[in-house]
Amino acid sequence: MAKKILTTPIQAADLADIHAGDIVYLNGYITTCRDVAHRRLIEEGRELPVALDGGAILHAGPIIRTCGEDKYEMVSVGPTTSMRMEKFEKEFIKQTGVKLIVGKGGMGNGTMEGCRDYKAVHAVFPAGCAVVAAACVEEIEEANWKDLGMPETLWTCRVKEFGPLIISIDTHGRNLFEENKIKFNEKKEKAIAEISAQVGFIK
Repeated sequence: MAKKILTTPIQAADLADIHAGDIVYLNGYITTCRDVAHRRLIEEGRELPVALDGGAILHAGPIIRTCGEDKYEMVSVGPTTSMRMEKFEKEFIKQTGVKLIVGKGGMGNGTMEGCRDYKAVHAVFPAGCAVVAAACVEEIEEANWKDLGMPETLWTCRVKEFGPLIISIDTHGRNLFEENKIKFNEKKEKAIAEISAQVGFIK
């Protein structure tokens, strides 16, 4: 099976045949963007210093090494919990035109609606692989809002085959984490009964 690679700027048509559960990789640019940047845009009405139309963001607080004036090296960039951005993400997608959101864990109905209505996807980078993610960064080309400190700065990175990225929410209204919750709950009672029968001697 051919490796699915998205390249920025991403078009809605590029996402039409991508579904929840698919694995993709990213070429081009991705910008780290988490709590405070979302609040500045949505709550404070501040314009982002980075153009994200057709772009990608990463919910992450990376570790950066300074290598001279305006020169940086990505040391580690593990994804942070995406659900923290849930209350902002639908409006964020609408206002910015971002097409790929990468983070850790699932997101809720607001993000699902945003991805469906404005044709974007949310993807999960496997947790615990921060150094692997950093190795996909060819260069940090821009740093904005450095006043927020290293974790919250908008680091715009040129990446090559950044991934694997597991699609958790697609443009068709599917949410992999919510679908899996239903499946797991269906199996839960049977699993509990089987385990209880084996450990009934424990008081």
